[in-house]
Amino acid sequence: MVNCGLHLVIQTSSLPEKNKVEFKLHKETPSFPGRLLQHDLERNYSSRQGDHINLVSSSMPSFPILQRSSEEKILYSDRLTLERQKLTVCPIIDGEEHLRLLNFQHNFITRIQNISNLQRLIFLDLYDNQIEEISGLSTLRSLRVLLLGKNRIKKISNLENLKSLDVLDLHGNQISKIENVSHLCDLRVLNLARNLLSHVDNLNGLDSLTELNLRHNQITFVRDVDNLPCLQRLFLSFNNISTFESVCCLADSTSLSDITFDGNPIAQESWYKHTILQNMMQLRQLDMKRITEEERRMASVIAKKEEEKKRESQKQSLLKEKKRLTINNVARKWDLQQHRVTSIAANQDRKDSDSPSQDPCQVDGSTISAFPEETGSLDSALSNALQGLSVTDTHLVEVDGDTLSLYGSGALESLDRNWSVQTAGMVTTVSFTFIEFDEIVQVLPKLKIKFPNSLHLKFKETNLVMLQQFNALAQLRRIDQLTIDPQGNPVVSFTLWKYYVLFRLSHFSMQKINGTEVTQNDMIMAERLFGILAHVASSELPQYRLISILGDARKKQFRYLLETKGKKPGVVSEENNDSKRLVGENTNRATLNYTTRDFYNEKLEEIKEKKKFCKMYIEDLVKEATEINMKNEALQKLWPQMFIELVRDAVIEIRNKSSYMKLCLQQITDQK
Repeated sequence: MVNCGLHLVIQTSSLPEKNKVEFKLHKETPSFPGRLLQHDLERNYSSRQGDHINLVSSSMPSFPILQRSSEEKILYSDRLTLERQKLTVCPIIDGEEHLRLLNFQHNFITRIQNISNLQRLIFLDLYDNQIEEISGLSTLRSLRVLLLGKNRIKKISNLENLKSLDVLDLHGNQISKIENVSHLCDLRVLNLARNLLSHVDNLNGLDSLTELNLRHNQITFVRDVDNLPCLQRLFLSFNNISTFESVCCLADSTSLSDITFDGNPIAQESWYKHTILQNMMQLRQLDMKRITEEERRMASVIAKKEEEKKRESQKQSLLKEKKRLTINNVARKWDLQQHRVTSIAANQDRKDSDSPSQDPCQVDGSTISAFPEETGSLDSALSNALQGLSVTDTHLVEVDGDTLSLYGSGALESLDRNWSVQTAGMVTTVSFTFIEFDEIVQVLPKLKIKFPNSLHLKFKETNLVMLQQFNALAQLRRIDQLTIDPQGNPVVSFTLWKYYVLFRLSHFSMQKINGTEVTQNDMIMAERLFGILAHVASSELPQYRLISILGDARKKQFRYLLETKGKKPGVVSEENNDSKRLVGENTNRATLNYTTRDFYNEKLEEIKEKKKFCKMYIEDLVKEATEINMKNEALQKLWPQMFIELVRDAVIEIRNKSSYMKLCLQQITDQK
């Protein structure tokens, strides 16, 4: 029994075929039949009323007229039951303005009409009919109970004048939205079970609501329930609620004492019960079962563990976000650095070709990161922490399992740390990102000492542009795997780069390159491609230069090899094999040594200058030879005429012999 403003007292009268019903209205301590408080209000009125009712034809053929005898009116003055009368319309009821209870359930009525004159009506039952629209009730201002369950209603409407409504039953209809009920400030029971609701909202204004039944709908989330100050019972069984976040507003309700979630996906979760109890401490019943103190205590313990787990998760998320921001900073710095290098090269090309260059690192004024990261979405609990997170670090060092990751050139300084023996021994993979390879080469000796078990090297955005740079890796202790990311390493575009690596680092017996297994055929092909190159390089070098390249560790080996040239082939071969196993790379490969890019560029500049000088010298020689040839050709053309003139002048001079002799003597005298 729930206080709803009505009290029905049913007694057996002296007439065995009838029931005597006393109908009273109490304002102070009202109550209501228990059948209205069943969660779905899907009930059958088993007590058939024995009213003697006659329906006669009226002047309007479509509406019958209700007639009752005087005795019936006296016996049932306040109530009228027309249950299971196969009615398709509401009959015309005259002379019954004093009615307070009207029952039309289990008929075929399609429209509410002909009851506007019953202005004292308090209880109207139209359960199990075929009504499609709520209408015809605007004059029933005293109505307290309206039962429209199991009809065909699609929309809540036309209840504006029913401000005294206490119970509204609309279960078993086709309603898809809660609306037009905010004015029902006295409503205490609302039943919307077995409808088509997908969400719960628009409940503001129902300040007296104590029971809300929403079972058997399609609800996925709930809102506004925390704004109902008197709500005590909420039934959400058999819906589509899957997370507590979709009903988190319930935690803010201070009046809820009874709630059901059974039949929802959320009820199948392991965390379901303790999460509900922890967030709704005022509950007395959950899923129609009373909550014990032991259950509350267990929920509190589990909630504390969940909170600790959540804090740890937030901490990890914060560290992950900090890592992402740091890597983005490193990537930005790398982009700017590469932009400067590109600009220098572009300016040099522009001087040579006078062609404009385009900045590959800028698009619409924004810097493109060479290291894309998935930012993802962070939950709201981290938003405050992340707002104050401003990372300006330009390098990052991270040890994750057996992998040491270094981002930015500043990370190379971490190799000088005092690493614990356990951590250093655990690292088998070292990853370099956003670091110039020439800078990495400088710390390879430290890497060999600090992390003796490192077998796998990864390079991403390290500017590996030439095959000769791989020569630097020969100084390491051992390498089983090598990964060269195509991003930021142009050398990967060379067809034969893998074979060169296998040839140059053959003493490591590498197992994988870029994740691909190294086969015996690969080793044979590498030897065929680069073996002659190494032999030529070593044979062209003088002995003193070869010894300086090999270094102290291989000088003894080299001298030993020279001393054993006169020995038997079999003995020399066996000793060479032993020496190779002890020392590592052989002499031919050792001549393919590493030079820094700056030194290489200096050599290129020197070669370029020599080439320019040679070109100018040759051009001068060609020009001089051309001029000589042109003079020779001109002389050949002029010589016949010159010869004739010479002969003619000689004949003319000696024609007068005495004069010629005097002239010659005079010249001799003048010379003295």
